[in-house]
Amino acid sequence: MSKQRKKIAISGFGLTGRLATLALYHDHQLDIYETGNISGEQSAGFVAAAMLAPLAESVLCEQDLAQMGLEAIAMWQRILERLDHPVFFQQAGSLVIAHQQDRGDLVSFRHRLKALNGIKPEIVDSRIADLEPELADRFHQGIFLPCEGQLDNRAFYIASYEQVKDKVRFLEKSADSVCMQAYDYVIDCRGLGAKRDLCGLRGVRGEVVRLYAPEVTLHRPIRLMHPRYPIYIAPKPNHEFVIGATEIESQSNKPITLRSAMELLSSAYTVHRGFAEAEIVDMRAGLRPSLPDNRPLVETKGNHIMINGLYRHGYLLAPKVVDIALSHIN
Repeated sequence: MSKQRKKIAISGFGLTGRLATLALYHDHQLDIYETGNISGEQSAGFVAAAMLAPLAESVLCEQDLAQMGLEAIAMWQRILERLDHPVFFQQAGSLVIAHQQDRGDLVSFRHRLKALNGIKPEIVDSRIADLEPELADRFHQGIFLPCEGQLDNRAFYIASYEQVKDKVRFLEKSADSVCMQAYDYVIDCRGLGAKRDLCGLRGVRGEVVRLYAPEVTLHRPIRLMHPRYPIYIAPKPNHEFVIGATEIESQSNKPITLRSAMELLSSAYTVHRGFAEAEIVDMRAGLRPSLPDNRPLVETKGNHIMINGLYRHGYLLAPKVVDIALSHIN
């Protein structure tokens, strides 16, 4: 039996707005409200490195969120397979490394990892040469996290828009300016745009540098342990690399600072000397919508469904959180 076609408004076309649109556009009539650029360049999901790292994130988040993230990786595979335009997706694990003087941080990280479905982190030393041959001469200790992955977020933003652009209606204005009673459901995916309506919502700053480095070959995301500025390096197609730090408790949306840029780039250079000749493609800072408990929120009030607060776990949790939210649509 086919579903009853409903009229649905989606407010915000960032990461969660795109996932909700992809899940609904076949069966329902959708109006997408977006006050920013429809390309999504203003959203946290465009800036992110799009790593899918449930084990690594389990060090900082609760067990249930890490488990949700593990389940969401398979969901991402299905979502991307249904798109007409290809999007790079990889699940080759990730490698956590440290310089000799930071060995204590690596040991502390290993002890804080949570168990997920019997997946065990692997302590590696000589095997670094098998996993990442170009790092073997510089690093002799690490942790391999086998279940982890990543995707190309910018390719996903382009492909998701191309998939639905002729099948939904885009309106360049706020959903607040129209009569919401005209819709069977309103799905609020505004992120920080909902700040005045959601108590405690704040921005957590993330800063990334995107490089073109033809002299560097890495096969999976790399995390460098450091007491002051741990970084990640996520290899994307065509020798592009996204380099970022985990998070900064700041609501400033100003461009990336000189100090942050120097720390990110110098740390990347200590991982692989080939980054010395890299070209800087882009440098950006973005704000992740976060709530006081740093947990995602799905809230329903009548026909209004709000999705927010994905914090630093946007790509990791978004498919699962959106799926939970859409389960409220009858």
